[in-house]
Amino acid sequence: MSLYVVTGGAGFIGSHLVEALLHEGHRVRIIDNFSTGKRERIPGNADVDVVEQDLRDFDAVRSALRGADGVFHLAALPSVQYSIEHPRETNAANITATVHVLEAARDAGVRRVVYSASSSAYGDQPSPQLREDMKPNPMSPYGLQKYVGEEYCKVFSLCHGIQTVSLRYFNVYGPRMADEGAYVTVIAIFLRQRKAGEVLTITGDGTQTRDFTHVRDVVRANMLTMVSPKVGKGEVMNIGAGNNRSVNDVARAVGGPVTYLPARIEPHDTLADITRAQELIGWVPTVAFVDGIRELLTLHGIAVPEMTETARV
Repeated sequence: MSLYVVTGGAGFIGSHLVEALLHEGHRVRIIDNFSTGKRERIPGNADVDVVEQDLRDFDAVRSALRGADGVFHLAALPSVQYSIEHPRETNAANITATVHVLEAARDAGVRRVVYSASSSAYGDQPSPQLREDMKPNPMSPYGLQKYVGEEYCKVFSLCHGIQTVSLRYFNVYGPRMADEGAYVTVIAIFLRQRKAGEVLTITGDGTQTRDFTHVRDVVRANMLTMVSPKVGKGEVMNIGAGNNRSVNDVARAVGGPVTYLPARIEPHDTLADITRAQELIGWVPTVAFVDGIRELLTLHGIAVPEMTETARV
């Protein structure tokens, strides 16, 4: 049995990870300031310790990491638009907090830190299939901040010997994903609109594509990364489905009439090359898009349209 710290453990991805770690018999310490996390997501389990603190408080972080075997650093302010409007606040939450986690992990003798990075570090690229050896081109403070976190992880491995790995997530979806606030996926928007009997709103012509990755696959990638003997020196890995779907495809899977709005500035296509994750941690995604959407429709009490039966590729 190991003790793992999960920052942002009351959040969307973090709460799923906490459950998976408990299922494997580990003890978990959650650090969350509950700015976006929800208390009801935390399991009522004797092996869960909750520390309600902000990661910008270094002394609190240092205290919370004592005795930990590993840290999953998921906490962040994950909104592109919010980072544009509030660069100082998001810089503190996404960079300063990450430095605090790394420094506290070093001081506590933590074996490995798994950092939740973001595909937003890529920005616009000449090819839609995104590989880790491409030069980062972040197009927002958020994308830049998450990329800087990766670089800090590499430097701490180099200078202090602490094992670090960064996982670049691609469009994570699944149960408990945000349906309001600054960070809402197109899937969540469509589900909310469908449940309310509203028309689904699509920006642009809907041909833009995204690599939608189920939260359970992301959790499994985190857990494999924590124990893999092939990583720990600041490696960066894409965690995506390895295939992409157009926004029009998502609308058809959710079902209902659609309307189109003016396009906004954003990359037209994203697609993760997941070769490195396959080679280094033995990870491949297992949740098919159609199954993930069907699960969400059922959870929301929405009839499953026939289109989802033919959406599998």
